[in-house]
Amino acid sequence: MTAGVALAALLGHPDWAEVTLLAGPQAANTPVSGVLAVPDVLTEPKGAGGCLLAVVLSAPRGDWHLDALLRRGSAEGAAAVLLPGIEPLQPASRALAARIGLPVLGAPDPLAATMAAARLIHEGDQVVADLVARTAATCTDAGQGTDALVADLAKLWRRPVWLLDSSGRVVAGPEPGPTPDGAGVQRRRLGTEGRGAQLAAAVPDGVPAEVAAITAALGVAAESVGQRLAEQRLAVERDARLRMALLAEIVHSGGELSSGTRRRAIDAGWQVEGWHVGIRIDVPGAVDPVAIRPEVLRAVSTAHLRAVVVEQGSGWDVWTTFDHAPEPAELQRHASTARRVQWLLRSSLPTSMGVGRAHHGVPGLVRTLSEAGDAARLATGRSTSGHFVHVDRMGLGQMLLAWTRTDTFLPAARSLLEPLDGQPGDLLLTLTAFLDAESSLTETAAVLGVHRNTVAARITRIRELLTVDLADPDERLALHLACRSVVFHR
Repeated sequence: MTAGVALAALLGHPDWAEVTLLAGPQAANTPVSGVLAVPDVLTEPKGAGGCLLAVVLSAPRGDWHLDALLRRGSAEGAAAVLLPGIEPLQPASRALAARIGLPVLGAPDPLAATMAAARLIHEGDQVVADLVARTAATCTDAGQGTDALVADLAKLWRRPVWLLDSSGRVVAGPEPGPTPDGAGVQRRRLGTEGRGAQLAAAVPDGVPAEVAAITAALGVAAESVGQRLAEQRLAVERDARLRMALLAEIVHSGGELSSGTRRRAIDAGWQVEGWHVGIRIDVPGAVDPVAIRPEVLRAVSTAHLRAVVVEQGSGWDVWTTFDHAPEPAELQRHASTARRVQWLLRSSLPTSMGVGRAHHGVPGLVRTLSEAGDAARLATGRSTSGHFVHVDRMGLGQMLLAWTRTDTFLPAARSLLEPLDGQPGDLLLTLTAFLDAESSLTETAAVLGVHRNTVAARITRIRELLTVDLADPDERLALHLACRSVVFHR
């Protein structure tokens, strides 16, 4: 398969892990084109040109015959000499090896090292076939889950192996660090079932047979990993459907759960009695709540929030259950913990979070989740609060949101704000941000990313078009309500 292998690449191969350079130059680029095995130092090394001259039985370190072998090997053009054992050479032999430029190696088992080198140099097809067969067996027998399979592949290939998501982030295997000298990384996509994920392995470029073997084995392993990911996805989606169906039954039960629903809630670890505090986490429609649920669970765990997490629509319904009516201090701590979850999620995921009040029993669970959903929708436009709204602190905001659900409100709101349509600048967005910022020009400018004077000019224009007095609390309240409703339904 190959005309030769660099000596340095052989020294870096796992099959040569016990081979040591005893004397002579490092000779990183010295090509080894073959292997010539001789029983002892007395054997004439005829035909050793470009070869690894391997003494497999006897090579006394203090005998002048060793120096003679080194000279003859050098004269024949040997690439290196391999001796039994790893004991140091005599100073004279080390000096000779350095002078003639011949690397001298030592191995506890020279026969095994010789056979490994011959196989890598001359039997590349067999190396590929053997690794592919063992990889296929490993993929069949490995424990459940992709983590176990990636670990088994790393053990078989004796190389770092990683599973990378579509963005290149490590999801299984060691965190990637600097690869060894001369090493590259072979990658293989997992196909459509892998959703853009890749399987990767570190491979030294200097051993063509090894590169070909890992490349072929990666193809086999990628199919198996992709299949496992698809199976895991089906299992995750099945579990998500069961959670969503159970929560839907509870929400539509009217407060009276059937014995079957109550039993399944218990089996799921859900406590339906007690005092519940609901949390709603909303994400953009492009985000898959089922796939991202593990990130939510990690954030909840990191924040030490004991809660149930269920995929619902474009986000998650989350709730915590107390055995007793929580005191205000407990609710305050709970809200702070929920806010920390929001901070953790927003570092990588655009989320809006609402927190409901504490309510008792099954009807209370339904009510607090509804409040949390209302608060999360309101939080979507509240960047100044970190897109976080707590109903207990929302006051008028909750009431305003409830009003927007009436059948007649939205048409009236659109009619009120219609003069702003088609005007230069997004006057509706400017007015909404201005009212959200409690009429602060500076804060509105920061939110919109424009100059304060630009905001002032737009507000003046809005006053003229709508003929309103923004200093009047009642008019400001009506406009705020209208803006939030129209923006939400855009």
